[in-house]
Amino acid sequence: MTAPELQVVRVHPEDPLAGPLFAELAVEYDTRYGDLFGGAAEELTRYPVEAFLPPHGEFVLLIEDGVAVAGGAFRRHADPDTAEVKRMWTAVAHRRRGLARRVLTLLEQRAAAAGYRRMYLTTGPRQPEARDLYLAAGWTPLFDPAVPRPTDTETLRALPVAQRLYAFEKHLPGDRS
Repeated sequence: MTAPELQVVRVHPEDPLAGPLFAELAVEYDTRYGDLFGGAAEELTRYPVEAFLPPHGEFVLLIEDGVAVAGGAFRRHADPDTAEVKRMWTAVAHRRRGLARRVLTLLEQRAAAAGYRRMYLTTGPRQPEARDLYLAAGWTPLFDPAVPRPTDTETLRALPVAQRLYAFEKHLPGDRS
């Protein structure tokens, strides 16, 4: 039996196809972090949906049998040359299939096509699988990977937010930095 074919679609962040992924992502954020970063609802509404729409952003989904199985987005970050990856998620039932890597590659390609020269992202210390994905995908850590980050809530709360996260960057084709 062959695996179902995946369809790549660009959608509005409020598209109903994305709803189940965001619901699962919110549960995951709340389960792993509680209110350490303000809670899932705050994180998922931190940026206006327009930030994830062309010309400065994009939101893509991988669709299988009419259902979103993975997705992610980018938006303009601190400068006009840098895009930030946000909302990367693979549905729990579809993990270990390389879907997150595929979404990440799509976002890199589409950000480069939109004129970005660099990408940036962060992930939390309680998401080692995400950290490992970005390292394996050739992203440069903006931290020392040999130094473990604390994961207990009390220690994390004592740190500035930037030190609670793992930050990465990747220079896109055409960037001479």
